[in-house]
This record gives sequence, structure tokens and C-alpha cells, in this order.
Amino acid sequence: MAQQAITLKIAGKSYSLNIESEKEEVYRLAEREVNNYLAAIKQNNFKNWTDQDYLSMAALKFAIANVDMRQSRELGDEDLKHLGRLGEELDAYLNTLQR
Repeated sequence: MAQQAITLKIAGKSYSLNIESEKEEVYRLAEREVNNYLAAIKQNNFKNWTDQDYLSMAALKFAIANVDMRQSRELGDEDLKHLGRLGEELDAYLNTLQR
């Protein structure tokens, strides 16, 4: 896969990265999302908070969102399995009616 050098600026600091070219848009969107969230949380002006504190809360927010998404996807998988079993039962029932 083709690599591309990009620079992302997060919390005012630049980071040079080599990424897969087709993933640049994802990185740019993530950069924007992190910076937007940091700006929003900094508006609260928590007393004695450093940039590290704000970045830690941003990391926590995104980790929570990631865990929530994984858990909802797992529940979705279970729902799909259950629907599959119901479909099999329905097929079996309909087959008994045709006999």
C-alpha cells in the first residue's frame, strides 16, 4: 500500500506521520474531532487543569465511545444470531405445513 507523509496538529502541537494514502481523510477527520472536543472542554475552564488534563479527558471520551460502539456491535451480533435461529424455526415450521 502506498504511504504518505502527513502532519497533524493536535492541541497546538504538530505530529508528522507516515500513513496509508487512502486513510488520509480518516486521519484529518479524527484530527478535527479531537481538536473540536478539546476546544469545547477547555471552555469549562477547570481550575488548575493543564493541557495534559484536557487531553486525558479527550482520550477518555473517545475510549468510552469506542467501548460503547463495540458493545452495541456485539449486541447486534447476538440479535442477528437470534434472528437466524428464528428464521430456521420458521422455515422448519413452514416445511411441516407443506407436507
